[in-house]
Amino acid sequence: MKDRYTPPYWDDACRDLARRDEVLAQLIEKHQGDQLRGSGDAFQTLLNAVVGQQISVAAAQSIWGRLKLAAPEISPSTVLELGPDELRAIGLSRQKVLYIQGIARAFSTGDVTPRLWQNMSDEEIHAQLCSLYGVGPWTADMTLIFFLHRPNILPLGDIGLIHGAARLYNWDSSLSRREETALLKDLGETWHPWRTVATWYIWRDIDAEPVIY
Repeated sequence: MKDRYTPPYWDDACRDLARRDEVLAQLIEKHQGDQLRGSGDAFQTLLNAVVGQQISVAAAQSIWGRLKLAAPEISPSTVLELGPDELRAIGLSRQKVLYIQGIARAFSTGDVTPRLWQNMSDEEIHAQLCSLYGVGPWTADMTLIFFLHRPNILPLGDIGLIHGAARLYNWDSSLSRREETALLKDLGETWHPWRTVATWYIWRDIDAEPVIY
């Protein structure tokens, strides 16, 4: 079922990708009715992605659930009201506590203003986000995908995506991470201008439930 946070280009992208890529055609058929969705809130999307950095999906979901209990309406102000000890108590590392507090301050002061992103390119937004402490390319990509729904994002740093593509496209198991990343980049060139959609379907095939940031 579609909602207001579902990208308007989704059906067109699926038809185009299915014509060009047999693997994606099978995934699109297999996961009919599912599509990219997000929280609809830039701050929550970015924070959720930071929580998910370098830990399992299950662990990230657990921590996120505890954060929502501590701050039922997650916003820059409610997060800043939580002290470092409270944030540590829900399972965040000391480093991630610093990241989250810094991001909350940037949103509060207007250093980051999501309403301006609509008139900015993917590269400009990516650079702005990566200027925040604790936000790297992967986290910025999650924001571009799940909040802005930009159609042509390929998160090369996503290990799940690399592993999923390796399995689906039958890559040699002896390949190094660098070689797999290079193959993914080349494969992504064939998905233009819908790399976000291709990425999402590979993720969807990995996880029991669609991931939402």
